[in-house]
Amino acid sequence: MTDRLPRTPPAATPPIPDRHAVGRLRDAQRAAFILGLIVTSSLGIFAGCLRLFGHPSPGDSLQFPVAFGVSTLLLLAGSIAMNRALHFVCMERQPEFRGWLKVTAVLAALFMGIQSYGLLGMTPATRSPTETSLGVRPLVMTLAGLHVMHFFVATLFISVVLSRSIADRYDHEYHWGVTVCAWFWHLLGFVWMAILAVFAIAIGS
Repeated sequence: MTDRLPRTPPAATPPIPDRHAVGRLRDAQRAAFILGLIVTSSLGIFAGCLRLFGHPSPGDSLQFPVAFGVSTLLLLAGSIAMNRALHFVCMERQPEFRGWLKVTAVLAALFMGIQSYGLLGMTPATRSPTETSLGVRPLVMTLAGLHVMHFFVATLFISVVLSRSIADRYDHEYHWGVTVCAWFWHLLGFVWMAILAVFAIAIGS
């Protein structure tokens, strides 16, 4: 009678690693570096505007700063760039996807720097306590300042998405972070258009 050989237990199948959970600390560190780079660049752009164009000399009447026109174009360009990034990640074209995200990050730095310069130009040359608290100018400045603050949150999103894209964590199936970032940027664009409408009404009144 033939002795039966001991049956070797089947090798355990190794668990499939979650590629979205590996290296989160490294992703966070990279995102913090990208965010710091964008903020530092925006401060440099603001300082460059001051050096190149000088301190804006606001008048007593409310006027539309030229910097706001430039920043509006930058915001529109950023929306287009985010749309291109979303399109390319859906097409699984990673180099183009990351390239357009980098373009968006550059546009974000330009927007914050130039927008801050425009806000500086809205500071009136002379103001009374009543005008400071009840005038139209403080309302527009507050709305624009809040928009810049929310745009900083959008820049944080861009930094995280760009960091994760460098780690190859997005593809044609998993890209919800890119989608959220794109829609948040578009929302800020609509909000800014509403602020410009308030600005136009204030100037015309």
